[in-house]
Amino acid sequence: QAVVKTKTQTLNARIVAVQLLSKITLDGKLMAELTKLPDFKALPAADRARAQRLALDTLRGLERIDRILDKFMSKKPPDPIWNILRVASYELCTGAAAHGVVNEAVNTIAKDRKFSKMKGLANAVLRKVATQGPEQWAILRPSRLPRWLRDPLKEAYGAEVVSAIEKVQANLPPVDLTPKSEASAQELADTLGGEVLLGGSVRVQSAGQISKLAGFEQGDWWVQDAAAALAVRLLGGLEGKTALDLCAAPGGKTLQLCSAGAEVTAVDVSEHRLKRLNENLERVNFEAEIICADAFSVSDRDFDIVLLDAPCSATGTMRRHPDLPYAKTGDGFRELFSLQADLLDHASTLVKPDGQFLYCTCSLLPDEGEAQIEAFLKRNTAFELDPRIFDNPIVRPEWIEDNLGIRLRPDFLLDAGGMDGFFISLLSRK
Repeated sequence: QAVVKTKTQTLNARIVAVQLLSKITLDGKLMAELTKLPDFKALPAADRARAQRLALDTLRGLERIDRILDKFMSKKPPDPIWNILRVASYELCTGAAAHGVVNEAVNTIAKDRKFSKMKGLANAVLRKVATQGPEQWAILRPSRLPRWLRDPLKEAYGAEVVSAIEKVQANLPPVDLTPKSEASAQELADTLGGEVLLGGSVRVQSAGQISKLAGFEQGDWWVQDAAAALAVRLLGGLEGKTALDLCAAPGGKTLQLCSAGAEVTAVDVSEHRLKRLNENLERVNFEAEIICADAFSVSDRDFDIVLLDAPCSATGTMRRHPDLPYAKTGDGFRELFSLQADLLDHASTLVKPDGQFLYCTCSLLPDEGEAQIEAFLKRNTAFELDPRIFDNPIVRPEWIEDNLGIRLRPDFLLDAGGMDGFFISLLSRK
């Protein structure tokens, strides 16, 4: 049994946070899967948000938490107890009141027949964490990336950059919003107490419940990391142009293309993910042609703009999704790289003469960005790099990578809370 739970136990945010942590660390599940489970959905909305946040924040600090716990234990307890101690220790090390945290953890263990005898150990350990943990937490290094990712990133960017990325990813990221109209970005920032960055994204440091923010119900904005939002923003106005968004769901870039004035066709193979795209289109009152299909099935059509946000390792999003390292091992990446190359070749056939082809991935691996574009241009001499995105005042010179595209990293915009890892390249048909 991976999670301590009894029939008489009342579910609350802390107990569900332990369940989430266990399923992620022991079973390799993603948070997106777990939020659909009955125990999670049974909680009130505020408790769901708290349980998810507590589990993810514990994951961000897991290496530090384990080091602190190791100091007070001669032997690691069974996994169910270990994860209860981890969640409680995170709260204790980051300022939660010791009485409530310790008592609830001990009571949770006491109600389980199999592990109830360990309640005394848990109480003793957590009392020590409460008094000594916060000081140790402050001086311990941030959790390191998994070896399968850390090693190639060190080779690509150097140890100093990787350490900076890890420092960013140890903190709860702010929330970025894309306004329906970029002209209203500053007004939205003033309303929400945020700031405008990267030409139109509004960053809110302590957003709370997203659906409660001003403008949500009116469809004034949608959630989209500033790095991801930059890609379409670099195209400028698209009034009257046709645009194809391949692998479109959940649809942030589709909404941006609509906002820029394009006539948009959005394609994705996932019916479930397209449901969310349709909901967002309805909320912001945009229209687009939605096709549930494999990207390779789209043919015999020409578009002024083709956007391919290719399936990738998602290694650039770990700052927002610290569960990813537990669901991935680096296996299967070669097949993923091959799929990206095939998608690039196919998508390029859908670009009109004199049209533009925008390729991007939410990955930190050059194999999914710069290397793909370099190889594509050797295979497809009908295309060339479009330098206009490099001349945009939003783009900083250090973001331009070998004139193959724009390489964004989590340690950029460090003082403002960083950004996702992302790669963007714009090509034109000759």
